[in-house]
Amino acid sequence: MHLRTSLHLLAVAGFCFWGTSNLAGADGAPGSSRDWPAFRGTTGMGVSTAKNLPVEWHETKNVVWKTPLPGPGASSPIVIGDRIYLTAYTGYFIPNQQGGSLEELQRHLIALRRTDGQIEWDRALPAKLPEEKQIRDHGYAANTPAADAERVYAFFGKSGVMAFDHSGKTLWETDVGSKTNGWGTSASPVLFGDLVIINASVESESLIALDRRTGAEVWRAQGIRESWNTPVVIQAESGRQELIVATHGNVLAFAPATGQSLWSCKTDIGWYMVPSIVADAGIVYCLGGRSGIAALAVRAGGSGDVTATHRLWTSVKGSNVTSPIVRDGHLYWMHEQSGVAYCAKLATGEIVYERRLERAGQVYASALLADGRIYYLTRDGRTFVLAATPDFEQLAINDLRDGSVFNGSPAVDGSRLLIRSDKYLYCIGK
Repeated sequence: MHLRTSLHLLAVAGFCFWGTSNLAGADGAPGSSRDWPAFRGTTGMGVSTAKNLPVEWHETKNVVWKTPLPGPGASSPIVIGDRIYLTAYTGYFIPNQQGGSLEELQRHLIALRRTDGQIEWDRALPAKLPEEKQIRDHGYAANTPAADAERVYAFFGKSGVMAFDHSGKTLWETDVGSKTNGWGTSASPVLFGDLVIINASVESESLIALDRRTGAEVWRAQGIRESWNTPVVIQAESGRQELIVATHGNVLAFAPATGQSLWSCKTDIGWYMVPSIVADAGIVYCLGGRSGIAALAVRAGGSGDVTATHRLWTSVKGSNVTSPIVRDGHLYWMHEQSGVAYCAKLATGEIVYERRLERAGQVYASALLADGRIYYLTRDGRTFVLAATPDFEQLAINDLRDGSVFNGSPAVDGSRLLIRSDKYLYCIGK
């Protein structure tokens, strides 16, 4: 597989809350505990407080509803109020279909009814050309939207950032750069205060903050290179809020309200960066790379180059695509190629277990933690459910294979799961 294969499926990530507490309301974000308003949920860490989620399912068991989608996509569903939102694309480079042209390429923002999955509206948006002629493995809709009580925000690469009201009306549109990449774009909008923060590394090598109400640029940080991950906002031990993004060679921290540079830490990872960062107790954990150093831990709160003072450990065990989760002093993730599930100690990076899951295949989706369980979704539609403990225990293998690809990450809708393939959106519940 080419060294850049599926850069962005993981980086489909995306929201901006710190630590593992629910800050809904503090940032103007939705306040319902049933909302999952961006990729990786309300915390941005892939963690849900939901209970009674299903452990076992297949096509004829615990599938509450199944909705055909107008086109494929690697983005993930989000949930707010009585709606589910997700993106897709049509018109060109559709898997297993002939025909189409770049002139016909459209991105879609789709609103579905939460209760039964019925599509309420579908906004089809023509692509700004020229675009890449091919985006391997995941296509032209990998950026997950984000939403608040007033608007839904979608990022479509060089076609721009757009805000819609909940009836589908376009409220504003902003250009954040015109460059493209053969491996596409994937970072998702981050909501913080009155800002929408966009990692436009592909489009302009910039981190850009826009006004939520108008789309006007508020601040811009440059030099964001080889970065396909969605930034997160964390809280240092001092209480300072820090916007963290991983780039080729460095983890960078900015003041989220102003874009002021706070600190940088060398990763010693010689690759582009895709997995989303997670944090716990003022320490950020970063995965990335295909060989050599593949993971590190950095204490937030520093100033300038903190490599010598705040980098706590590095490890050769990591992931190039999939994002991890944190629970009770341990870091959990699954390698995108080998089908190996990992558990490591947060304090040292020491591997607690390294277990190959039978017939797991490729995994691009990020890990989900809910109700004491970890959910790993493979590209062919199987979900491995493991106990979220340092003692390895596999609870179930669930099969939704439908002849297409599952690149998006699972989302939580109350006591249900939402799983998206290139063909369908599935609602899984007891």
